[in-house]
Amino acid sequence: MKREHFNDFREEAKKLVDSMTVEEAASQIKYDSPAIDRLGIPAYNWWNEGLHGLARAGTATVFPQAIALAAMFDKEMLQKIADVIATEARAKYNESRKLGDRDLYKGITMWSPNVNLFRDARWGRGQETYGEDPYLTAQLGVAFIKGLQGSGKYLKVSACAKHFAVHSGPEELRHGFDAKASKKDLEETYLPAFYAAVKDADVSGFMGAYNRVNGEAACASNELVVKKLREEWGFDGYFVSDFLALMDFHENHHVTKDVFETCAMAIKATCDVNAGFAYRSMMEAYDKGMVTEEEIRNAAISAYTIRAALGMFADDCEYDEIGLDAIDTDESAELSYQASVNSTVLLKNDGILPLNKDEIKKVAVIGPTASSIVVLEGNYNGTSSRYVTNLQGVRNVVNKDTKVLYSEGCHLFLDRVQNLAFEDDRLSEAEMVANAADVVLLYVGLDSTIEGEQGDTGNAFAGGDKTSLFLLEPQRKLVDRVLSTGKPVVLICNTGSAMDLSLEDEKCNAVIQSWYSGQAGGQAVADIIFGNAVPGGKLPVTFYKDGTQPPMEDYSMKGRTYRYYKETPLYPFGYGLSYSSFDYSDVQAVKAENSDDDTVVTVKVKITNTGSVKADEIAELYIDKDIKEKGERGLNQNVAGLEESIAADNQPVYSLAGFERVSLEPGDSAEVTFKVRERELETVLEDGTRVFLSGSYKFFVGGQQPDKRSEELTGKKCLECVIEL
Repeated sequence: MKREHFNDFREEAKKLVDSMTVEEAASQIKYDSPAIDRLGIPAYNWWNEGLHGLARAGTATVFPQAIALAAMFDKEMLQKIADVIATEARAKYNESRKLGDRDLYKGITMWSPNVNLFRDARWGRGQETYGEDPYLTAQLGVAFIKGLQGSGKYLKVSACAKHFAVHSGPEELRHGFDAKASKKDLEETYLPAFYAAVKDADVSGFMGAYNRVNGEAACASNELVVKKLREEWGFDGYFVSDFLALMDFHENHHVTKDVFETCAMAIKATCDVNAGFAYRSMMEAYDKGMVTEEEIRNAAISAYTIRAALGMFADDCEYDEIGLDAIDTDESAELSYQASVNSTVLLKNDGILPLNKDEIKKVAVIGPTASSIVVLEGNYNGTSSRYVTNLQGVRNVVNKDTKVLYSEGCHLFLDRVQNLAFEDDRLSEAEMVANAADVVLLYVGLDSTIEGEQGDTGNAFAGGDKTSLFLLEPQRKLVDRVLSTGKPVVLICNTGSAMDLSLEDEKCNAVIQSWYSGQAGGQAVADIIFGNAVPGGKLPVTFYKDGTQPPMEDYSMKGRTYRYYKETPLYPFGYGLSYSSFDYSDVQAVKAENSDDDTVVTVKVKITNTGSVKADEIAELYIDKDIKEKGERGLNQNVAGLEESIAADNQPVYSLAGFERVSLEPGDSAEVTFKVRERELETVLEDGTRVFLSGSYKFFVGGQQPDKRSEELTGKKCLECVIEL
């Protein structure tokens, strides 16, 4: 949407709301807004989802889960994916309304993306995010929002940044939990992606979280919603509660005594639309004098501004003619397949991959995720007409005379597959299949019935969160049994989060992280295994060893994510192997002159494909933030509390400040330029203040982090350069 039209849409909204009675206006700030027949306004349901494809409304293109899309480190492709989601949502909306179907999941207000930080590997909803780094999350969130909203006169669909702002589990406690976050952690970690959504993407919607933040209910926080989001950042779109979150105010958080006080608290904090049922009591709160007519009308105007911006009351909306033929196209299917390839991360390879299919006469496909459609989907998903499971992908790739032997091996989490059978009833079959094969492809992991949102999973033991980082016990038994055969084993892990694969890394010949891999995920990973495609994903999260993270209820960032973690990880953030190799050279950092996009420094580097196959490389730029130990920056003595802040043991060691994905033929080179803004160079003090310190800034550039574990795994070091600012 072109910003210059926004004021026109607000005026249009104001005229419409002014023509309503106060009771009619109050009805329009419920997520299931009824029709106002006398004004010719149809019913509208605000609730739709588009996390990694149009969700929950029937047939749609199913892309890899959001955490997998993050592993692509590719803003351009993510924006293309979001555009497909917007197109399919528009098509479904246009066709549904012709038939009078105005149900939920048929609208064009998408409650996506989820730009919360994946701060704890146990969090079940972490799969919905773009990982653990605030810069990566911000950049990908901006790309996704732009792809959804388009660049026309009207919004193609409305995007919504959620869940504002400090929310990442535990799922079991979320309805009454108070997340305590310091001002430094807020500014440095929890808020940057939301800030970028407003300032860089002009997002039209925000959704609050279920929990409290520092004592205030997140959906009505004076500090975060009123002062930070509305006043400081200038957000003028609509704010919606998470579903039923307002009822938690009086039922679980006890910040209000009843639903009427809840209505008053929420609407005064500019919560414009209620997903749930609290605002059904808005008129009673109004009659009691707890809510004013102006507050109700202002909320309705915010809501109707978005509806006007979507062209709902116009006859010239450029998206009204998108129809059924735009859903589930060959082009969107190809894009989904390519995203599955680009998001797959090769974690270990002793040289076994890629397999030569001409040399393999029998291949064993074993494991509880091998024939599963659910592991392709993740949560908040649509329904594809083109699923390719892991097992089918292998069958599609191998030679016609190659025998594919299959065993489920074990249940995903139960101790037997058949209820009446003995415990471990599929292990002997797995062993016999492995013994008969030349190589074993062992598919393990989780799915959205185990990790996900509270209430959406069958996970009775943690409400959707994980209780440990290890594979579940039946799968650990399966891994041991298969490895005992002595056959070469390639392990493929389908999860939405980091796992402790220490044993698997030690004993398997190769380890692949395939995430919840999308409708073509099985085809993509099979193509990678047999060399038809090259892995090029990198980890958007740290893979820890189990038991090394702080308690999940602790929202301090100390000891969390690669920026603050003090121990050695299994696999670091930003890590991933390839079938090719890349050389970095000629790095230089230069001060930007007369920049019109806030760029302070440009960092350039030359990348050469020194391998034998065409491949993608993800170039990563990090800024040294270890001020205390390096002591290279001049101190601004006039900044209160500066010395104490930079001496504290919770400054990031270094932080991602740029990434670019490049595709290179063997022997070819490319120059990559990173633009670094002042915001990425700033230091956040204990009181949440951002300061730009004068002194020496060190940059690291390479295909990984500049940490020792990445060097150990890859045998490579990042290039370094220093600039005085």
